[in-house]
Order: sequence, then C-alpha cells, then structure tokens
Amino acid sequence: MKTKHKINQVIVLTCALGLSVVVVLSADTSGGRSGVPISADEALKELMAGNARFAKGQPEHPRRNPEDIRAVAEGQNPAAVIVACADSRVSPELLFDAGVGDVFVIRVAGNVVDGAGAAVKGSIEYAIAELNVPLVVVLGHSSCGAVKAAVQHIDQKDSLPGAINGLVELIKPAVSGAKSTPGNVYDNAARENVKIGVEKVKKLDPILAPRVKDGRVKVVGGIYDLKTGKVELLSP
Repeated sequence: MKTKHKINQVIVLTCALGLSVVVVLSADTSGGRSGVPISADEALKELMAGNARFAKGQPEHPRRNPEDIRAVAEGQNPAAVIVACADSRVSPELLFDAGVGDVFVIRVAGNVVDGAGAAVKGSIEYAIAELNVPLVVVLGHSSCGAVKAAVQHIDQKDSLPGAINGLVELIKPAVSGAKSTPGNVYDNAARENVKIGVEKVKKLDPILAPRVKDGRVKVVGGIYDLKTGKVELLSP
C-alpha cells in the first residue's frame, strides 16, 4: 500500500491476556485512503500483494522513521482492520508490507475475538464506525503458543494461572472442532480458531452485523506461515 494515511494520536493498551490494542484516535473519518474510499476487495488485494512482496524479501517499506509518521500526523484512513496474535513473530505491518497508517491493528494472544469483551470488540467497532474501514481480517499463524496451550490442556481438564486460563478457554471450542479433522491438530485448531473468530466478528452487534449483512464491510480469515512468510486466506 503506497498511499499515505493520516494519524492523530495512538494509545497502546496492554493487559494480562497478552492483549495489545492499537487504538488510534482521529477527527478525520472520511474513510478510504487519503479520504478516497476503498472497497474491501481492493484493500484485500493490496494486503495480499504486500504479503507476496514480503515473502519474496522485496518489501516496499523496509524501514520506518519519524519522517514517515510526520507525513501522516494530521489524521488516518486505514484500509483494513487486522485482528492478529500478540506473538512477537507476527507483525501485520511487516508481513503485509504495509505503509504507516495503512492498517488498524488489534493484537491479542491467540487472535481471539470475545464478543462480550470491550477491548477487542470496541476497537474493531471504532475502526468501522468512525474510520469507515471496509475490511476486517482475523489473522492466525502457525506454531501459535495460545492454541498449543488450549490443545494441551483441554483433555487434562486443568487450569492455567491468572487470566491465561480465561484466554485458553476462548480457544478450546476451536480445538474441539479440529480434533475430528485429519492432520496436525495444532494447525487444524489454529485454522478453526480463525474461522470461529471470523464468524464472531460478523455477528457483533450493533455495529458490525448490519454492515456485514448489507455488504458495507467484509470479514475474512487468514493463516500466516512463520516458515514461508506467506498468508493463506481461509474459505468460510
């Protein structure tokens, strides 16, 4: 994504669940890049083109510096919301070779979407309602530690300390759904977890669900392979 976006203020919130929510506040809500509307399909195409560049080791945005931020200091128009894992190896801005202000990123361990939780839900809603972002991507990845923890503990019926247990509980339905699928249980569970997340996002009331239904917002899922650097889009 080459077009610059505008950013006014960024606040990063963290919590015991491994959540890192980038809440970007701006008075510019015109939608699209630089105020020009962009469709969900166009946004997705640009994301995947960026990932192809990244996987080939040919990024257009190899470095960031204060000048990049100053260029978009007056507001923002991100093209996509990305709900990704907080894993230190998974940075959506890098793996999609996105420019500053191109993507509105919400990161939480296991890329879980808790419909009752205000942090992730509210962050997605802000991007959709206030910034008119047309695309939401729920992004899982290979070798996800949160998914592995859910797999390991679901049969043992034990609990993990602190809020980690609550996080793993959110992933356990994906593990149960993946156990009947042939292949690697961890990979299957990671995929199922993304699909569950996509369906949760589509049904988030009162902001997401109506927009998804009438086609104003598109929600897709993907898996990032740590070894190849490639993102695979998952069919519904």
